[in-house]
This record gives sequence, C-alpha cells and structure tokens, in this order.
Amino acid sequence: MEQNFQTIVSPLLSWYAQSARDLPWRKTSDPYAIWVSEIMLQQTRVEAVKEYYLRFLEQFPTVTTLADAPEDAVLKRWEGLGYYSRARNLHKAAQVIRDEYQSRLPASFSELKKLPGIGEYTAGAISSIAFGLPVPAVDGNVLRVLSRVLADRRPITDPAVKKEYGKNLKSVYPIGACSEFTQSLMELGAMVCVPNGAPGCGNCPLSFCCLAYQNALTEEIPNVPEKKKRKIEKKTVFLLTCGKKTAIQKRPDTGLLAKLWELPSAAGYLSEQEAKDWLAEHGIAFCSIQKSVSKTHIFTHIEWHMHSFLVQCTEESPGFFWADQTALSEQYALPTALKQFL
Repeated sequence: MEQNFQTIVSPLLSWYAQSARDLPWRKTSDPYAIWVSEIMLQQTRVEAVKEYYLRFLEQFPTVTTLADAPEDAVLKRWEGLGYYSRARNLHKAAQVIRDEYQSRLPASFSELKKLPGIGEYTAGAISSIAFGLPVPAVDGNVLRVLSRVLADRRPITDPAVKKEYGKNLKSVYPIGACSEFTQSLMELGAMVCVPNGAPGCGNCPLSFCCLAYQNALTEEIPNVPEKKKRKIEKKTVFLLTCGKKTAIQKRPDTGLLAKLWELPSAAGYLSEQEAKDWLAEHGIAFCSIQKSVSKTHIFTHIEWHMHSFLVQCTEESPGFFWADQTALSEQYALPTALKQFL
C-alpha cells in the first residue's frame, strides 16, 4: 500500500500548484489564522466559511485578542455558522495558549491535541499546513480519495481504515512540501473526487493509478454505511414583544446550542388555548396572540419542526431579558434555528 501512496505524491503536488482555489486562509502562514480556518471548516462548506473567517479575524486578529474577549462576543461573531461548541472550544483553547504557551500555538502534534476542540485530524492539519510537519490529516475527503485509489471496499467509517491510511500517508510525506500535500488531498476530495454526484475522473491527476476508476467501481466506492435517521422534535416558539423589545432567554450551559440566547419555547405543537395556558403559567400578561409562521431547522442528528405564536405583551415580564432590535443585532447570539422567526 505504501507504494500506491508514493505514486500519488508528485502528480497531486503538480495538480495542486495549477488548480488550487484562491481561498483567504491559503494566503497566510500565521498558525493562529490557519487554526481558525480549520475549526470553521469542520462540517461547514467552504463558501459559507469565507466571510465568517474574514470577519472573525478582523475582530479577533490574534490569540490574545480572542482569549481576552468575553465568550458572548465570540459566540455573537460566530452567529449563523452553527456547531457553536467549535466557537466555545476555540475560545477556551485560546486562553490555554495565552496562559501556557505565551500566546503561540504549539508546533507539536501531541501538544496541539491537548487543546480543547482539537482532535487528531485538526492537529494533523495544523501541524502540516502551518508548521510544515510530515503529519497527515485524514478526513472524509481524504478517505474517499484513498479508498477509490486502492479500490478499498471497507467502510470508511471504520477507525482501523483511517488509522491505516494515516500511517501509510505519513511514510510518503514530502519534506518541504507537507503543507501543499495535505491541502492537495483535501482539494482533490472537495473539487474532483466529490462526496455527492459522480467524481470528475476525466480531470483527476490520479486516474492513472486509481483502481476504482480503472475497474468502474467509483459508484460503489467509498463504502459509506447509511446514517441513522434524524430524530424529529416538535416545538412551539413564542415571539413575545413589548413595545420595541423582544423577550429572549439564555440556553443551558451544556447540550445543544449551549449558552446561546433563544426565544422562549415549549415542547410539542400547542393549540392557541394551550399557548394561552403556557403564557399564564409563566406570568405573562398579553393583549393579543396570533398564530405565526412555521419553520424547520435541521441539525446533524435532530430536526426541529416549529410552529410559533406572535404575542403582544402589556409589560416586560420578569424571567426574560427584553432586547431591542439593536441589541439583538449586535450583542446577543441567537442560533439560526430561532433567529429566523425574527
């Protein structure tokens, strides 16, 4: 297998030099900026990340500025990007780097892995891209490319497959071009050997050695086991308004969307009478209530199916924080799932 991997190095580097996309994080050698990009790119499309990346670095240009910022400010800048645990871990890790590493990312795979939110893949990506170390970063793109090159029918979700690919990749990493090699594998998986639809084998620099292509197996490989169906949760969302202010509350410190602000809600679809009963239970005095829009939001493992009521309150009930439009826009981070009701 090592020989198979050796044959891909030179063609990939040549292809990447000519075909790499012009992306903002490829214009820097700053380990901090590269780390931010890698965290943002986890489970998120490149096009969605670009503007967030630039805005984030504008507000938090260094490890120290990020570490010193209030968590709410970090979450607000992350608002809309999703998977908010990434932002919380980024913030925690920045504080560790400030306090224990003199505000410099450690140039060590093992030390990077100790930081909050940095697993084996991200540590490998930072090690190779930012520090030029011969450490592979094996994600879904890389697994798909290599399983096709080898015509490997094993499930790519098998940890043993990932470990084996990483070990063999490490042995062929080109010293002096580690950053380019890591990114070339990622780029090929993102742009040619794509996750959805037919791969662009006619434009692939590895078609000469790809066993799946040569044996017409690209529709069968990679072997990706079917995902479990997402759980559906029904909710009733309350848009409580009083004058020009809207009621929000903070979510718990743990769990889905932890520590973000939200609109009040109740489990299940409530009828208008049930909604009035809910308002009474929470001591909310109102002068009007009307059924409003319905929305759906899809998370990785859960779908929220939401109905809503627009309620005009006669006073700002205690138990909620009442924010005006400026505060909602500039201060308080609401998840997209609920912000869409505004």
